[in-house]
Amino acid sequence: MSNDRLTTYQKTITKEFEFLKETLKIEDAFAKSLDLPAGGGMLTPMCRLYEDDEDLIRQLVEWHRDGTVVLPAHPAESAVEARSWLKDVLGTADRLVFLVLDKHGKRVGHAGFSRCLNSELTMELDDVAADAASGGLLSEALEVLIHWARTTLWPDAVAARASDLNSEALTLLGRLGFGTVQAQAENRLFLQPVAGKAGKTMILTAGPSISAREASYAYKAAKYGWNNQWSHYLKAFESNFAGYIGVKHAMATSSCTGALHIALKALGIGSGDEVIVPDITWVATANAVLYVGATPIFADIDRNTWLLDPASVKAKITPRTKAIIPVHLYGHACDMERLLALAKQHNLYVIEDAAPSIGAEYKGRRTGSFGHFSGFSFQGAKLAVTGEGGMLLTNDESLYKRAYAIWDQGRTPGTFWIETNGLKYKMSNVQAAIGLGQLERNDEMVEAKRRIFRWYEQGLAGVPHVRLNCEPAGTRSIYWMTSILVEESSPLSRDQLAQKLKARNVDTRPVFPAISQYPIWPLKQSPPPVAKFVGDHGMNLPSGVCLRQDEVFYVCEEIKQALTA
Repeated sequence: MSNDRLTTYQKTITKEFEFLKETLKIEDAFAKSLDLPAGGGMLTPMCRLYEDDEDLIRQLVEWHRDGTVVLPAHPAESAVEARSWLKDVLGTADRLVFLVLDKHGKRVGHAGFSRCLNSELTMELDDVAADAASGGLLSEALEVLIHWARTTLWPDAVAARASDLNSEALTLLGRLGFGTVQAQAENRLFLQPVAGKAGKTMILTAGPSISAREASYAYKAAKYGWNNQWSHYLKAFESNFAGYIGVKHAMATSSCTGALHIALKALGIGSGDEVIVPDITWVATANAVLYVGATPIFADIDRNTWLLDPASVKAKITPRTKAIIPVHLYGHACDMERLLALAKQHNLYVIEDAAPSIGAEYKGRRTGSFGHFSGFSFQGAKLAVTGEGGMLLTNDESLYKRAYAIWDQGRTPGTFWIETNGLKYKMSNVQAAIGLGQLERNDEMVEAKRRIFRWYEQGLAGVPHVRLNCEPAGTRSIYWMTSILVEESSPLSRDQLAQKLKARNVDTRPVFPAISQYPIWPLKQSPPPVAKFVGDHGMNLPSGVCLRQDEVFYVCEEIKQALTA
């Protein structure tokens, strides 16, 4: 386990627990709640709001004394003990408890976690108690809690204290699919989900992690984010995103495509100009070049990294070349040092298509901080999402002002006077609210993606005919998509393998084809050899940030079975 993962996990626990416990309004508590879909109730975080709630104190005493107490860390059998218990819950950094509400909003119990700040990355179920008449709601509450922890906090294990477990607790946890692993020091009994669920339903290639933070921000933006507050989350998202990447200026857009279009237009690139792009990328990279009337020129990629090859770029430069658009494909960082040297030598602009690489690094700097402009995407399959959306960044004050005028329909600030031709690629405040929440959790989501890649490394070790696409030396990938190359020696083609996996509930998708083959380009170009090969043989594996280890190992086993049968 890397120090990055441990540090990020511990920061995540502290930050997210405090975010939930600091709540002072009931509407905010409900906005941060977790649904109990089967029972129709919810889990509401026990927060500062309840510090003076005497009815809750009375209920705590009843639950702990007369109800069903399953995992009591500190049973509270009097009002004094209940107040002390509540104070300890709210004051302990790695302790979090949710109130269990039934479908009518009646409080029927509580459940949570404690002792989560440890080097084992383990969250302990604790403080589980309920009204004797709560029925199956407590079981569902624990199931939802464990799922929430796994998809927003990413512990390596969930545990319970052996001394706290009675026969009723063991029965309940057994019904949730847990099995005993081992007893350790301090009477700690670790419980892990029993394998066997993977592959029962389709394992998708992507999928975001949405927490109470994003839900809370979006609720506030929808309710209050109008008139004087119409740009509250937009400004916060732009400012925080610029700081996260390490640049001076950021402008929220409706897509990364729009961001690239604005950048090209702000740089004055147009008819008669050429812009070099990689031949393996989403079509939007080259389409943005067409939007300004320029011609995309397709360069080859590196066989090992699948990223824009500086040697191929050099060979494509002509007197008409005005810019290079490197794409940080699938979360890997391009060789920016060599590309920037080429750009400087030939007086070219650099626009980073950083769409899928939020948080990736090249030699200690984040992608998106190198070029004259950069663009990011928050489309729903990316790591950080807003549904649809993008961000345009630059360090250059004059370029920012030029781009801002284009982004704002070309009008003079503060007036309706149109000074120049502009565009309409704006993000909404509600989207920005979700984006801000995602950005504040991006580092932990990156660690979750990198953990998924390590699982694939382990599961595919020794499997013939496939090769993982790994991060280049000197970089830190976010592994937005874990990808493999199906080698020529394989008994199955890439597409045949995909069909077999789909039949076994494993969704995959082909790597982008060499896009120079599309019939839409004004200048016909033959696909370069490496791009053609990777486009025909590359495959994205399931990479959703909420994937479980057993799901990844299931995918690996199915690949092995298909290729060695």
